[in-house]
Amino acid sequence: MRVKKIIKPMRKAENRNKALDYEVILLAAGQGRRMGASRNKILLHLVGKPIISYSLNMFLNDPACKHIVLVTQEDEQGLLGAMVKKETKRKQSPVTIVSGGSERQYSVYNGLQFLLNPENIVMVHDGARPFVTLKQLKLLHRKVQETRAAILGVPVKDTIKRVVDGIVQETVPRETLWQIQTPQAFYGEDLLAVHRCAQQENYLGTDEASLIEKYSNLSVSMVLGSYENIKLTTPEDMLIGEAIVKRKRS
Repeated sequence: MRVKKIIKPMRKAENRNKALDYEVILLAAGQGRRMGASRNKILLHLVGKPIISYSLNMFLNDPACKHIVLVTQEDEQGLLGAMVKKETKRKQSPVTIVSGGSERQYSVYNGLQFLLNPENIVMVHDGARPFVTLKQLKLLHRKVQETRAAILGVPVKDTIKRVVDGIVQETVPRETLWQIQTPQAFYGEDLLAVHRCAQQENYLGTDEASLIEKYSNLSVSMVLGSYENIKLTTPEDMLIGEAIVKRKRS
């Protein structure tokens, strides 16, 4: 039976106390297949530091971030726990390490179970995106308080064509197309509700926003990100990442 969209009234952001802080689910349970690595890519070193440490430190240094749920592979919890202990010295945000699932969506759901308060704002971020900035976090945090659902993205640059069996069917107008990034920000209670709907229907979305779009009456707002907020997926991405780090340090 098809799960209906959530019909309970979603409280408008302006009618509730605006949160002054947020929690983040930091996804680090991936693998390194497309990277050609023998271990989790977030543990690979990028200019002398594990990839995951870049985004971890960004959230640790954001005063508005009050709790980090780090979702990892079970057999890597000890290693990541030691790294977190080193990184969190003199930092205020507590870090909770939990096990991920076989799919990104399941990992996010596991992380949602460990929120301090489901009424808080929650951001979901890919640990393989090391270059999100504090400015972007602030813009996203402000927008989600206004609209209850906000994501980062950038307009596509290239010409996009729809292809079937190797044959171009059409050129898709790119004026309305955006490349989606993370973090994506919502209220925890909303995200939990749509995840439960997806479980009932055995639906696997492409990201958190796709569940909000399918199972709620919320509109998802777009916040301009950065073309540098890339996801490190292939060896070529690592070369680009190294160039970004070195430029930032120069």
